[in-house]
Amino acid sequence: MQMERPMAREIPDLLAEVRMGTGKGAARQARRQGYVPGIVYGDGQDPSPIKLNYNYLLKRLRQGRFLQTLFNLKVEGKPDTHVICRAVQRDVVKDLPTHVDFMRIHDESRIKIFIHVDFINHEASPGLKRGGTLTVVRSEVELEVTAADIPDHITVDLTGKLIGDVIHINDVVLPAGVKPTIDRNFVIANVAAPAGLVSSEEAEEPAEA
Repeated sequence: MQMERPMAREIPDLLAEVRMGTGKGAARQARRQGYVPGIVYGDGQDPSPIKLNYNYLLKRLRQGRFLQTLFNLKVEGKPDTHVICRAVQRDVVKDLPTHVDFMRIHDESRIKIFIHVDFINHEASPGLKRGGTLTVVRSEVELEVTAADIPDHITVDLTGKLIGDVIHINDVVLPAGVKPTIDRNFVIANVAAPAGLVSSEEAEEPAEA
């Protein structure tokens, strides 16, 4: 299967401020002031309390893939740090962010992260042309990658795919140094027959004597 070579994603900036104090009281105060409290940990350093502007963070979250993005965290008075978000705590009623956890990452760090699967060349699939349906089992796949080379996506080329074809992870050419976190050859998608075709084929089957 011919695959488009995924491009490494750019590392976007994420703006935050130092949060004074820790504990529930300090966190509540940050929220009253229009911020979402957070913490940065890892890399053998002490945890650093931070806060992010609520509307700024909400906009970022709504852009999607927040937990799949390596960020360049910028905090005034601190050196820039590469981080990845490991948790977003939300209000159980409003489903809005109340706290975020970030982990410091070195460029050479090996991390596990969910990567989006992009399907291309639908028009070149005979199965889809016949009315088949692309059934996506996994729109994202957890991969082990080097932090400096996180692919933006992996690509599945549907050229030549027939009704009944099943696409497994081993059918996808992954970038060098990237591997799935699951050892088995799991299914990513398949080309299913249209309901009308299934019905007609069943009708044509001879009745048992």
